[in-house]
Amino acid sequence: MRKVFYVFSLIAMSVMILESCTGGKKQGAQGEATDTVAVAAAEDSSEWMVLFNGENFEGWRGYNRQDMPKAWTIEDGAIKINGSGQGEAGAKDGGDIIYDRKFKDFELSFEWKVSEGANSGVFYLAQEIPGEPIWKSALEYQVLDNAKHPDAKLGKNGNRQSASLYDLIPAVPQNSKPAGEWNTGGIMVYKGTVVHKQNGENVLECHLWTDDWKKLVEGSKFKGMEYIINVGGPDHEGYIGLQDHGDDVWFRNIKIKILD
Repeated sequence: MRKVFYVFSLIAMSVMILESCTGGKKQGAQGEATDTVAVAAAEDSSEWMVLFNGENFEGWRGYNRQDMPKAWTIEDGAIKINGSGQGEAGAKDGGDIIYDRKFKDFELSFEWKVSEGANSGVFYLAQEIPGEPIWKSALEYQVLDNAKHPDAKLGKNGNRQSASLYDLIPAVPQNSKPAGEWNTGGIMVYKGTVVHKQNGENVLECHLWTDDWKKLVEGSKFKGMEYIINVGGPDHEGYIGLQDHGDDVWFRNIKIKILD
């Protein structure tokens, strides 16, 4: 509490100083933020850790390997998976990738864009299990072209459409943008509570490790999978990953805020 009070006190002091110099008036033309908002935004941005710098793969590697698969490239400041066109079979040197650090309670923010008919996902709370694919131990924020990929019509009640907790909970409202346009995504995990965001709206909430969670898993394709039932393992933490599902997909502005 002292830390939070101190941060807000700093913001308040900055605002008072700024207003004494500018009278608290808006700067610039229509629609621009006030100086007060700019100060608060600057304070807030300091809490975020950038996971992708737009220039190289620092911090990233292939799942169950130490290097980066060559099917992943950087294009116009975004991470791109260059699809093989073979679905989950992947490219010659493709496969899923992870950020090389585990996270527990966090808020993740990112942008994503898909080609027509494309499928991908953002994994979280993943474990690295030799000989097993990442999806067997991770939760997945679905990334999908809802209009053309058949997964949008599979599962139950739309729980395989974009921003859904894949095959478990549908994203409502479903507000994704068409293929070729950028979407904003978000994932929050805090003491077992999970929230997904899409294009500025909260679209689902669930609570891990509860009896309801176990029933939900047992009614899905993950039935009987202990790594999903007890997702995050004994320490309730795991890797963040990006999926190679064989299609062209882009990710950018990936950042995370640790929630202590």
